[in-house]
Amino acid sequence: MLSTEQKAIIQQTVPILEAGGEALTGHFYRIMLRDHPEVRPLFNQAHQASGEQSRALANAVLNYARHIDQLESLGPLVGQIVNKHVSLQVQPEHYPIVGGCLLQAMREVLGEAVATDAVLDAWAAAYQQLADILIAAEEQAYAANEQQPGGWRGARPFRVQRKVPESEEITSFYLQPVDGQPVPPHQAGQYLGLRLMIEGEELRRNYSLSAAANGETLRISVKREPGGVASTFLHDRVDAGDILDVFPPAGDFVLRPADRPVAFVTAGVGITPAVAMTEAALAQGREVHFVHCARHGGVHAFRDWLNAQAERTAKLTQRYCYSEPRPSDAPHAEGFLSREQLAEWLPDSREVDVYFLGPRPFMQQVRAHLRGMGIPDAQVNYEFFGPASALE
Repeated sequence: MLSTEQKAIIQQTVPILEAGGEALTGHFYRIMLRDHPEVRPLFNQAHQASGEQSRALANAVLNYARHIDQLESLGPLVGQIVNKHVSLQVQPEHYPIVGGCLLQAMREVLGEAVATDAVLDAWAAAYQQLADILIAAEEQAYAANEQQPGGWRGARPFRVQRKVPESEEITSFYLQPVDGQPVPPHQAGQYLGLRLMIEGEELRRNYSLSAAANGETLRISVKREPGGVASTFLHDRVDAGDILDVFPPAGDFVLRPADRPVAFVTAGVGITPAVAMTEAALAQGREVHFVHCARHGGVHAFRDWLNAQAERTAKLTQRYCYSEPRPSDAPHAEGFLSREQLAEWLPDSREVDVYFLGPRPFMQQVRAHLRGMGIPDAQVNYEFFGPASALE
């Protein structure tokens, strides 16, 4: 339990974290990945290279320090971290490694004059408080996954039943349990964790489930990322009949039960969870408005499926916006999605739930559009692609 004095020390470090949090977390990652190879599989090297992980951890540490007296104010951040950890199978023994390296980084980056023994003691207590919260929540999730019909804990071998190209960049993998037993019903919008062995090195990644639950198979749809070790391996070296280690579904960005219309606004690979959510929404009898942005038709995944669904039911309306259309493309609009175009394609703002996913600049643009259109925050749901926690 943190003392009053320790809470005060944590709050006093907020300006320091605001000024140099990324330098601190960048050094933290360097020493941890250097000295503790056992945790390397949990980290995405592309996010390391881009600085995304350092920014995500700096943001999380800063928010934690700001709300050390009111942890409930952290809102959905804790749930997002727990789900990411569960999808990668983070275990209690990983937490002391992270905590020790974080304190070491504080001392080495900030210096003994700032990172005094009292400051490090306060942060050690604060870190343990957060670790206890996360470990308990993660254990609840692991137990729930294991106890549900068809559920499991840890890795379970799945065979690649089929491998289907969805666009020039995205390929779907249909996965079936090797043991022949059923799989639990995941929620539309969740993702799977995979454990891959590539050139003798273990990597763990999570990918969105792109089809509604059927009790027998799971489908992920993976974009080939430039320089992406895991995505390149899946695209080039994994074929039908191969076996992958799979962790149970996780994620709290899911379709919420409601009767009113729902809109999905996606870009790039952000379309993958929205396809599963569309299936679920149509099965509930909801009116669906689907807006997708892509460079051109060649990289637009699931276009044929969406068009077929729209022909089958008047409940689905689809609209496409291409920024660099090819001559053979016939999008509904060209260029970048504008507020005026989005307002034209969505129903009355008081009567629709909006889910949007895609690259960060796109997400920021859409969020501004929705606010400008007057859609209440309570009706807006989104999740940034990229790392949400330290261990990702």
